[in-house]
Amino acid sequence: VHMVNSGSEANELALRMAQAYSGGEDVIALESGYHGNSQATIAISSYKFDGNGGQGAPRTTHIVPLPDTFRGRHRATTSNKSTGKEYAAYVEQHVEKLKKQNKQLSAFIAESIVSCGGQIELPDDYLKTVYQTVRQAGGVCIADEVQVGCGRIGTHFWAFEPHDVIPDILTIGKPIGNGHPLAVVVCTREVADRFANGMEYFNTFGGNPVSATIGQTVLQEIQSKNLQKNALQTGNYLKQQLSQMRNEFSIIKDVRGQGLFLGFELCDDQLKPLAKQAKYLADRMCELGILISTDGPDHNVIKIKPPITFTQQHADELLFRLTTVFKETAMQIN
Repeated sequence: VHMVNSGSEANELALRMAQAYSGGEDVIALESGYHGNSQATIAISSYKFDGNGGQGAPRTTHIVPLPDTFRGRHRATTSNKSTGKEYAAYVEQHVEKLKKQNKQLSAFIAESIVSCGGQIELPDDYLKTVYQTVRQAGGVCIADEVQVGCGRIGTHFWAFEPHDVIPDILTIGKPIGNGHPLAVVVCTREVADRFANGMEYFNTFGGNPVSATIGQTVLQEIQSKNLQKNALQTGNYLKQQLSQMRNEFSIIKDVRGQGLFLGFELCDDQLKPLAKQAKYLADRMCELGILISTDGPDHNVIKIKPPITFTQQHADELLFRLTTVFKETAMQIN
């Protein structure tokens, strides 16, 4: 366990560990993925280098399609509900390409629920298949739980757990400090031993007594106040109510996420993204005192990520305000 100061620093350290373990520098990452604001983490963040001001993927970064089962390349249907292996095949293609080029894969990194990609839940069998492919190629598997960890999804403490996988490296950011600059990198003993190659790792503020005490207290609060259970119960209630809102407001085409990490996507009847309405909704909610934001490749997904102390009463207030704005003229399709 290594304590650092931010999610960006956690992911950068994870990349260093992966290089020390594998001997390679090539990384496979997801389309629309975001892993931090440092040079190394921007270099693996499609959300940044494929966006405004970006210059595309560096030569050592290999991007695979976002595993979006709603509007992605492979969509879930009644006959094909799980597209996990279809999306996982893109990782295998990159691994084979690297082998032919005599390049060693360093790591595969992904959020366990893809936030900036639009609150995308990874399909069944995706992580299990990808992790097996990556490990066979000598790379390591990094689970970025900077946003989704520490009980937020409700059913489990870590969002990778429902996929029946264990990463080689886990990065934890925002939740562990509850606003204090604290992040954590957890890795297997094998990765840690390989990383301890003589180039001593030190960090001026990482693991200082104040930060360590805060992190420990946050974990104690999550446990003693049953906040993971609250995330599950309140999140299930909110998701159910948002799903019912689709009956009244047809531009809500998909509601997804787990616990208190939710999102809904705005589209017309042809599933064309409604970025204009999404932006208006987020701006109006801000005016009404509620902070939500837009994301996804087409900026038409509303993200809902409140503190896990969020209650049903808070959820009802959110739903009331959403209903109010959805009825406004600007939210209608011309």
